[in-house]
Amino acid sequence: MAILLKGNWKKGWAFDEHTVSSALVGVDGAGRNRFETTRTEMGELVYQLKYGGKESAVRKIVKLLDSFRNIEKFDFLVPIPQTKRRAIKPVLLIAEALGKRRGVAVASGRLTNRGSKELKEVSDPVARFELLEEALELDTSGNVFAGKKVLLLDDLYRSGATLQVATSLLYNQGKASEVCVLAMTKTRSTR
Repeated sequence: MAILLKGNWKKGWAFDEHTVSSALVGVDGAGRNRFETTRTEMGELVYQLKYGGKESAVRKIVKLLDSFRNIEKFDFLVPIPQTKRRAIKPVLLIAEALGKRRGVAVASGRLTNRGSKELKEVSDPVARFELLEEALELDTSGNVFAGKKVLLLDDLYRSGATLQVATSLLYNQGKASEVCVLAMTKTRSTR
């Protein structure tokens, strides 16, 4: 199930919703709400990879992406850098496996995040966008993106702010001819 994503990119999609349902089941000893969550197949795989460190999920994620045609027509796959430091880099792992499967170069390390603030904590869309504009940086050395078709990859689409800032960088600084986006999942909320 592809979900159309609108933004400053040429075309954008999310493979599927992240969750099917989420119900409050109580409060834990620390006073935090606890939920019982049912995820889509892709949502569960992304969750296992991102929060459980299960790298075996990457192969299954990339196999699900076989339904997306024409990925091989892009010159580069550009993974969105993580905002929270983790032992593994989920989007980079997905990009590398997808690039290998489809024969597309992965521009790893070209888009970086210098920010230190966890964006989940920022609910104001304007503040979030401003933080991202300060944090994201594109390495344009060698003019590698000039005149090229780029597919930005992300694991979870919430508000689209990260992808919008990255798209602007690729068009304005990188001089890409076309930028499209593909997220593995989309949240039901934009907060």
